[in-house]
Amino acid sequence: MRIGIIALLQESNTFVGQPTTLAHFEQELLVVGDQVRQRLAGTHHEVAGMFHALDDAGEEAVPIFAARAVPFGVIQKDAIERLLSIMFAELEKAGQLDGILVAPHGATVSEPYPDVDGHWLGELRRRVGREIPIIGTLDAHANLSPAMVAATDALIAYRTNPHLDQRARGIDAARMLVDTLRGKLHPTMAAAFPPLAINIEKQHTAEEPCLSAYRFADEQLNNEKLLMNSIVLGFPYADVAEMGSSVIAVTDDDRDLAQKLANELGEYLWTHREAFAGFFLSVDDALDKAAGLRGPVCLLDMGDNVGGGSPGDGTILAQALYRQKTPKSFVCICDSAAVAQAQAAGEGGTCQIAVGGKTDDRHGSPLQCNATVVGLFDGRFEEPQPRHGGFTQMDQGPTAVIRTDDGLTIMLTSRRTPPFSLRQLTAHGIQPEDYQILVAKGVSAPVAAYKEVCKTFIRVNTPGCTTADIERLAYQHRRRPMFPWERDFEWKP
Repeated sequence: MRIGIIALLQESNTFVGQPTTLAHFEQELLVVGDQVRQRLAGTHHEVAGMFHALDDAGEEAVPIFAARAVPFGVIQKDAIERLLSIMFAELEKAGQLDGILVAPHGATVSEPYPDVDGHWLGELRRRVGREIPIIGTLDAHANLSPAMVAATDALIAYRTNPHLDQRARGIDAARMLVDTLRGKLHPTMAAAFPPLAINIEKQHTAEEPCLSAYRFADEQLNNEKLLMNSIVLGFPYADVAEMGSSVIAVTDDDRDLAQKLANELGEYLWTHREAFAGFFLSVDDALDKAAGLRGPVCLLDMGDNVGGGSPGDGTILAQALYRQKTPKSFVCICDSAAVAQAQAAGEGGTCQIAVGGKTDDRHGSPLQCNATVVGLFDGRFEEPQPRHGGFTQMDQGPTAVIRTDDGLTIMLTSRRTPPFSLRQLTAHGIQPEDYQILVAKGVSAPVAAYKEVCKTFIRVNTPGCTTADIERLAYQHRRRPMFPWERDFEWKP
């Protein structure tokens, strides 16, 4: 059997002032045909899992299209139209298919299509008809829409955050599709949409309250007619009608049971909604707490979360560490102009430099400091282990490492790069165990890598376009009523 593979992934933060362009995809990932296998089959991504499972089953994988951009702003109209044009042109070239595996992100927003994933999945369904099964994966941070559900036979979300199970979920999707085509299964999907935004600070799946929620979901899987269920945590930084948590149940040809189990899982989230509200620790309190702990301590900069679309040049924590003259501290900041200045000074040279705070006025002002250039690098590194995002090859562009007289080490990058790998540090001459404080611009995703050296993680309530204090953001399009903004109402699925 010939099974197509299509992937389009971008997490779109509508609170970012700059748009995502076609160049962002071209820089990160935009491939068709056999290039899809070449770029993704050897990774920890869900598409790699799809290739593995189809090869193992002896079926023909037909790679069609794969595109990904680092989380950022809303996708420009011309960019999304070009991406979809390429996608569907390649679909036409692929010829007759027996089934299709898809990998949407689930929280992609563009200028003409607030629900990008619902739009392209719906168009895919219209083109191939109802007889061709479409089964896929979702990022756990998807904002699931009824349109996504209507266009597909089954969707399977990652079960971990940090996302370490992407490849496994791709295998699940491919095996389900193969069994469907062989007549062993008839996947039947239902979803529930509790009016709840799970705070990003509470989305680590190995910690409470997510830990108990996933245990409840796992208990449901004891029902032999339930093929798969998913808790979709949601992405709160997309101001669209679909924003929020949701749940999915996929049964073997039992729609009523699928809806019943989805409703039960949705009711669990709703009943425990207060536990999913965030806990906010100020910068000063976080630094006081870190000072009394054995290092390295990782401070998670939630307001400048690169994996959530932020600019990566926030200086709030860097300013505080510099002001307090905290020794043996480290922060990574995206600032191509500062990289160029360090390059001009050369390794071992000194410079007076303004670091970060250049994108907007929400993430801190530039840090003015005198620094020594410790090292200059090309910024490429490789992560061999499964890490959040599933990719193995990284390129953060020309990179400089500088150090102030008071012991603040700053890695300057030319490209925004989420802190998903310790190789980002070690490949550039930084030994993380030598530091008391490591700042990572994320919330949960960096934990998978940094836990190898850090005993303690402190989530810091910094301001910015990914602030954890989401009640401070100005939403225009979200559902109403919705927790935590509105609290005095009840919900029944």
